[in-house]
Parts: sequence; structure tokens; C-alpha cells
Amino acid sequence: MNFKELETVVLNRDLPEHRLRQGDLGAVVHVYEPDGLEVEFVSASGKTEALVTLKSSDVRAVADGDLVAVRRLDRSA
Repeated sequence: MNFKELETVVLNRDLPEHRLRQGDLGAVVHVYEPDGLEVEFVSASGKTEALVTLKSSDVRAVADGDLVAVRRLDRSA
């Protein structure tokens, strides 16, 4: 799938090295051709928690049936 900058995406897999879990929401901040994305993940208060380079297969578009939730970020790791 082709993503655009500033598009909200859903993480498809856990990234424990960044304390991210499948289902976390991120924003595409840069598109690298042919298949790379720079995605920013932020806390509910707006603080950047992770800026990660991913493949487009690592994320998916937000769907109408998705429900947004909040979880605590484990900062001890």
C-alpha cells in the first residue's frame, strides 16, 4: 500500500526495542521510495516516544472499525 506523509497508521507488529505494541497509532513523517516509511509515535500528551524507520508492510491504514485506546508506556525498559 502507498502511504502519504502525515497519514495515521496502525502498527502491525510489536517493536519491543521501542516499547511499541501491535495496534499502536503512528503518523507517517517521511516516505522513502520504494518501500520505506519514517513513522512517529507519540504519547497522548503529544511527546514523541519513538521515531522509527519501517517497511510499509509493518503498518496498515486505519480502518472504520478500529477503536482508539490508551495504554501506559513502560518507561522502565
